[in-house]
Amino acid sequence: MRKLILLVGMMAAALAAAAPTGAQVLQSWEAPSGKIGFYPISNEISLLRNVDDAGEDRGTTLQVVAINSFRLLTQFNLEFTADYNWDYTEGRARDHYVELGLVKPVSSFVALSYQRVISSFEPESVNQFGLRLVF
Repeated sequence: MRKLILLVGMMAAALAAAAPTGAQVLQSWEAPSGKIGFYPISNEISLLRNVDDAGEDRGTTLQVVAINSFRLLTQFNLEFTADYNWDYTEGRARDHYVELGLVKPVSSFVALSYQRVISSFEPESVNQFGLRLVF
């Protein structure tokens, strides 16, 4: 758990330190050969207050979502999502999950996907292999 908090803190500090004014934090770049490149899609840190339908407090969530495309001879997407929840009222003081995914577009609407999920609510990490429809 401490590693997750440290990772989120380091990412937030790095993004804040690198933030140019009036521009996105992570800049696209590509090698002159066109064979290597990095293209940010969405990089966000959110702090959320959770409330159920009855209006009861369900705690707080810190969420990091980073989706970036990169080229290393061919195009890939790298997806990272982390959720850390605390003050949860149903018997757990906190829980978390981290999801790291690699996506290979096959066509404009089909992609192959691999995801690794690590969470406090699963006894072991989970590997997910799949086919993704893009729309």
